[in-house]
Amino acid sequence: MKTKTLALGQMGTNCYLAWCPDTKEALVVDPGAEAEKILAEIEDLELKVKYIVNTHGHLDHIGANSALQQALHCPIAVGEDDATMLTDAQQNLSHQVGQPFTSPAAELLLNHGAKLEFGTCSLKVMATPGHTRGGIGLYGHATLFAGDTLFQGSIGRSDLPGGNQEQLLESIRTQFLTLPDETRVLPGHGPETTIGIERQSNPWLQG
Repeated sequence: MKTKTLALGQMGTNCYLAWCPDTKEALVVDPGAEAEKILAEIEDLELKVKYIVNTHGHLDHIGANSALQQALHCPIAVGEDDATMLTDAQQNLSHQVGQPFTSPAAELLLNHGAKLEFGTCSLKVMATPGHTRGGIGLYGHATLFAGDTLFQGSIGRSDLPGGNQEQLLESIRTQFLTLPDETRVLPGHGPETTIGIERQSNPWLQG
């Protein structure tokens, strides 16, 4: 599996392209903004996007869903418990920042243990409630797409609607920290890290 990171929008959300090098089938993970940049990269890499995947339903992770779906004609996938956030400007928090918008409804609702397959590649869905009720991570090929659950040296916010810090920490401990130390962690914001580094040095995960 190959990946490409695009930091987009006012919040610098990491949008990821993940693809099978043999078939060029691909996923777009968290297209938060600047659809034209995402589409230009897809065209340049000659990718065939199979799914648009949202790790959760906040505005900065779903902002380009509509434009990408119109251009790519592929389904949107999200954790089942975050599905209503896509189509409700109050729930996705865009209303609260004065720029209300909605995404098309998800056609694929993801639960823990589901698999997303593209070409010869496969990513397993991990349910990670805590930042939102239906947040998910995606793991495969020694890579974890962590959404806003785990960052380099930090963890996601839990003070927004649907958030719960105990759940968030439990999700990290029971899902992410069971992965090998060498696992790449691709977070929703900021630089990538590894499970081993976060296990050893993330202040939220000590003790």
